[in-house]
Formats: sequence, C-alpha cells, structure tokens
Amino acid sequence: MDQCAVDVCQQFLGILKVERRLSLNTLKAYTRDLAQLAMYCDEQNIAIWDELDSHHMRRFIAQRHRKGLGSRSLQRELSACRSFFDYLIKTKQLLNNPAAGIRAPKAAKPLPHVLDVDQVNALLDVEPSDALEVRDIAMWEVLYSSGLRVSELANVNLMDIDLSAKSILVVSGKGQKSRLLPLGGKAIKAIKTWLGVRSGQFKTDEMALFVGKTGRRLTTRNIQSRLERWRKRYGLQGRLYPHMLRHSFASHMLESSQDLRAVQELLGHSNISTTQVYTHLDFQHLASVYDKSHPRAKQKKTS
Repeated sequence: MDQCAVDVCQQFLGILKVERRLSLNTLKAYTRDLAQLAMYCDEQNIAIWDELDSHHMRRFIAQRHRKGLGSRSLQRELSACRSFFDYLIKTKQLLNNPAAGIRAPKAAKPLPHVLDVDQVNALLDVEPSDALEVRDIAMWEVLYSSGLRVSELANVNLMDIDLSAKSILVVSGKGQKSRLLPLGGKAIKAIKTWLGVRSGQFKTDEMALFVGKTGRRLTTRNIQSRLERWRKRYGLQGRLYPHMLRHSFASHMLESSQDLRAVQELLGHSNISTTQVYTHLDFQHLASVYDKSHPRAKQKKTS
C-alpha cells in the first residue's frame, strides 16, 4: 500500500490509544490485525483503502481461515477492520464499509462428554456408606434414568414421583415446559431406599425429594459438589459433572433405539437440531466398532 494509506492506519491506532484509551493488549491486537489486512492488500496490488471492496474482504477472511485462524480470532480481525473502515467513513476517506455484513465461519460445536456403560455402572454400583450416599445414588440414578438437567433434579418434589406408574413429572424444565418421563427399575429401587432414609433421618416439611443435612432443598451447586466428591472418593478418572449423566443417557438411548424423535421428547428439546448432536456421538461409536471389527479397515504393517 502507498505511504498515505499506511499513515491513515497509524492515525487510527493513535486515536484508539489517546481518545478511546484502549488497553495495551487490545492496541497490539488491532495493530496485528490491520497489518495482516495491509499485507493482503499488497498481495492484491491494492494501493489505497477505497479500492478495497466486500469481495476482497471475503477472500481475505477465507485466506486467514485456510491458514488456521479460528473463528474467534477471525471475528476479532473483522471487528478491527470494521472499526477502521468506520473511521475512514467518518473522516470522509471511504464511502462504504467493505466489511459490513461479512461474518467469520462459525466455530465447530464441541461434542458432549459422555460416560460409557461400564463407567456408568462403576459410578452407580457402589454400596453407600451413610444416609447421604443413599441420597446421592438415588440422584445419580434419576439423572441417568430420565436424562434430567441438574436444575430439574434440584426442583423435583415428592409429589412429582409416581413409583407405581414408574414415572417422574418434570414441572420446571428449560423454557418452563413440563414433561412426564419414565423411571427405570434401578432408579425406582434407589428412590425407595432414599425415601426410607429420608423419612427416618431427615424429618422435614420440605417438599423437595432431595434434601441436605438441614432438611432443606439441595441447590444445583450442592449436587455438583457431591458428584465431584463422589468421583474423588471412588477413584473415577476424568471429569464428572451432572450434565454428563444427561449426555450419557441421551447417547446410550439413541445408540440402542435409533429413535431421534423419542430422545428429543425425553430430553425436552424444542428443536430436534439440538438433539442431533448425539447422532455424531453415535457415529463415533459406530466408526470405532468398524475400525476394530472390519477385516480391511486397518492397514497392514509393512516391514
């Protein structure tokens, strides 16, 4: 680019420093981002800023993406460019902002972390050592049996459980929607054991199904802390948090049933696209089985 264009860029950075009082790190980021844009302009033989159009900007972002820049970094570069072009428009050096309306590629959503069936069994097939552990096992069983969110588990009341019908009513789900969910045999057994302990050792007027030492309803934070304590006590490896049991429930149900709509209803997802993330997990499982089982899936070692 010609020297005049470079000087305008320096003027803009000076204004950011003096008038907007941006932090040193932010200023360094703006400087790097605009330097990348200037280098691209040199490659395209663009001498002055008003020769740059939206097609150039799209190609610039695509080029940066191909070089390995992530979505957040690209969004930051676009933000720096837009701010610079707005300055050029304000100072009547540019008519339109060539970066307006251009978006960075969306970041890929990470797949949920799930436990395999053996890990779930290791978590749940533990002999409780006290009343609180009886309660904990019942909580983990309900999370895995019915795919509840931790906030939904904390809000379950005694009247929401129907052991004869083998069901649990979730009345405060996400979006304030209610859904009736089945309870598995292991969860029912764990709840019955807990109810016996609850009535004997936790005499309280609290309507919550799961209460603490004081007889009051557990918070989501209480439940999270107990699960982490459980993980450490019983030597379970890796991360463990309540939502992993919900993810595991969904993944295992889909893997066995292949019924995406049913899993959507059980999870309480309003949009099936939210549930579809578990199809990726299912494919990973299938691909793993394929790699281990297919006679021509692995390349033979060459000497």
